[in-house]
Amino acid sequence: SPTGMVLVDMASRLELDISVFYLDTGYLFPETQQLIQATRERYGIEPVAYRARWSVEAQANEFGQRLWESDPDLCCALRKVEPNARALEGKQAWITGLRHDQAATRTKTSAVEWDAKFELVKINPLVNWIEEQVWDYIRENDVPYNDFLSSGLPSIGCTNCTRAILPDEDPRAGRWAGSDKIECGLHEPEAERMA
Repeated sequence: SPTGMVLVDMASRLELDISVFYLDTGYLFPETQQLIQATRERYGIEPVAYRARWSVEAQANEFGQRLWESDPDLCCALRKVEPNARALEGKQAWITGLRHDQAATRTKTSAVEWDAKFELVKINPLVNWIEEQVWDYIRENDVPYNDFLSSGLPSIGCTNCTRAILPDEDPRAGRWAGSDKIECGLHEPEAERMA
């Protein structure tokens, strides 16, 4: 996400010793792969890929073809939530790019929360930023971003579950189009705020 790339840039400028990971669902756009490579080159870091325990083929054999259509929650659980849990094993906190303006499910997100799903502190430093601030920062600091974000895809997920949006649609309307799903399961709206 562009907000995530802002966070990578800020961490680099502050010379923070943090690990950066991403979820390789097996359905990443080529532009997403290009962004990962640009991140390596620009920041001199090696983002760690966490993959589903099921290969794309094994998942299709076990659960049927096009699981993202027949059971999108299960597909996200296998390809995103479980790998994310492995990425966070042994960690005390994780930093995310969640913002209030991204979705109705994120309007009550706090800057610091207890993430009950993954049992650690979740830090959302840019929670009060708006989209315009993110893009101002990206332009001012020449931060790499996914080229698809300029072509009607303001929220990019897996190739199978992402489409361009219409001008009057919510920015996340292109995710899981044709279903009422709006979150993959990584970010539970019921997180507990920390004082």
